[in-house]
Amino acid sequence: MLSLDLAELYGVEPRVLNQAVPRNIERFPEDFMFQLTEEEFGNWKSQIVISNSIKMGVRHAPFAFTEQGVSMLSSVLNSRRAIKINIEIMRTFVKYKKSVYSHKELAEKLEKLSARVDVHDEVMKDLIDQLRRMINTPSKPKSQFGFRKDQEGVSNRKIK
Repeated sequence: MLSLDLAELYGVEPRVLNQAVPRNIERFPEDFMFQLTEEEFGNWKSQIVISNSIKMGVRHAPFAFTEQGVSMLSSVLNSRRAIKINIEIMRTFVKYKKSVYSHKELAEKLEKLSARVDVHDEVMKDLIDQLRRMINTPSKPKSQFGFRKDQEGVSNRKIK
């Protein structure tokens, strides 16, 4: 986001923001903030059609802030709105961290469950394969065992 937009968001004048950044430059490494080049500044001005940059208060190339820079800026500026935004950023960060931790635990549990299911799947597959083999194996005719009943009665002969 550009410094002009952030000044409005944080409820400070652009000059206050533009003074606060150089005074706290150690808080803004390259991946937090950079200043538009003269070429980028010229392109930006031509896109928003500023007819008189002095009247608009844009005399110098604005700063552009990354996510981390926006967060850091809220801790550097001393306006009520900046303080409230900084507090909300911190609360959001804590919620996000808890959410990530919760998802990590859930992912670990899911992985354990998946491993169990995989083991059960293997056991079930083996059981099904054994049942199929039993069903598809031709059975031998069973020899009869026991006593045969004659027409006249029971015979004591065993049947083989």
